[in-house]
Amino acid sequence: MKKLLTIGVCFGILFLFSSVGSAQRVAAKSEIVPQKGYKAVVVHESPELGAILDSSIKAMLAKFPSVVYKPGELSATLLDVRDPMNIRGAQYNGELKLYPASVVKMYYLAALERQLEDGKVIMSPELARGVKDMIVDSSNEATQYILDVLTGTSSGSELPSKEFAAWQYKRNRVNRYFSSMGYTDINVNQKTFCEDAYGIEQQSRKYKGENRNMLTTNATARLMAEIVLGRIAGPSGTAKMMELMKRDPFAATSDDGDQAHGFTGKMIIDRKMMDTMLWSKAGWTSKSRHDAAYIETVDGQKFVLVIFTENHANEKGPIPAIASGVIDGLRKGK
Repeated sequence: MKKLLTIGVCFGILFLFSSVGSAQRVAAKSEIVPQKGYKAVVVHESPELGAILDSSIKAMLAKFPSVVYKPGELSATLLDVRDPMNIRGAQYNGELKLYPASVVKMYYLAALERQLEDGKVIMSPELARGVKDMIVDSSNEATQYILDVLTGTSSGSELPSKEFAAWQYKRNRVNRYFSSMGYTDINVNQKTFCEDAYGIEQQSRKYKGENRNMLTTNATARLMAEIVLGRIAGPSGTAKMMELMKRDPFAATSDDGDQAHGFTGKMIIDRKMMDTMLWSKAGWTSKSRHDAAYIETVDGQKFVLVIFTENHANEKGPIPAIASGVIDGLRKGK
């Protein structure tokens, strides 16, 4: 009897390991891969842009003296993309890893487009509704659905360690995609919630938040540039992404704090820059206030500006103030 029990336990262990291995093999067939011929955006550090970004941040701090940013609470990255073959950039704490809030939805958008292009995911009316709501309305519920589609996982109860390992391997699919293209210091494997994560979602976060989504402004500016320049997906795909992120700061609204009016768009409104075009993805929580923006001006400026702020979520002035300083600096340095 003891011998049979031992054989049964061994068989069970072998089955668990084979299950994890099978899950990984099945997941491999649905891996997200860069488009054929993908070339990463190469950014050349620019002292001139560095001076513009630094002076814009200093001017913002002088304008809002009551807002004190401690180390680890403010980061920004600026990219001049007028010449796709010579992209110049600058950063202010650009490698600082912060919780991105809804800015992470840009990454899920890009990953989904690659899966659609490769035929690993098929568009449907419901999926189209989810993508639109995730980016245009910044719906967390839509984002949860999109991440399920991308990774073949779903929320539910906590799992034993071996089963959880198989689940977590699949959930890391978007991370593997961006890692394969050289994106570093990011974590993009968690759903966004209006309140909190429960069950396996909290287990995936390691309960105390050690595995929450984390982004840098450098990585996010790179992704925005690769969308703008048509690097991250095919022409049709990047055009669809741009359309979803297009904002009209002068459109009538009942919510002056939305993505078009309450972040970088506020600078465009305040300066009455009627002919300026804006594409963006904002993110905000009770602690975070971020914006990833691409701007084209009537006088030919084309730039990406990503700003993350932590522990100052109710301060609506700093992001548009930095953007305003950047506009002035770029125009002076034509």
